[in-house]
Amino acid sequence: MACAAARSPADQDRFICIYPAYLNNKKTIAEGRRIPISKAVENPTATEIQDVCSAVGLNVFLEKNKMYSREWNRDVQYRGRVRVQLKQEDGSLCLVQFPSR
Repeated sequence: MACAAARSPADQDRFICIYPAYLNNKKTIAEGRRIPISKAVENPTATEIQDVCSAVGLNVFLEKNKMYSREWNRDVQYRGRVRVQLKQEDGSLCLVQFPSR
């Protein structure tokens, strides 16, 4: 436990994960969608999510070979995970307009 407390919020393994299924309006809650259908988009890709996050000024990186565990389709289109930094090394927010996931 002491090791986990010593890690900085700026470490890449502490960035939050966003899978395309979280934002896909074709998915149900049981299939992994995490936002309301009215705010979701049709079949987003990890690259598109990375582009949008970068455009608003967030520190992001793309992990192309990662898969969401609930995703049954193994096509390249559904692969990928975006890691996003929300907090800086001192624990303060990177961007105040994004205080949480």
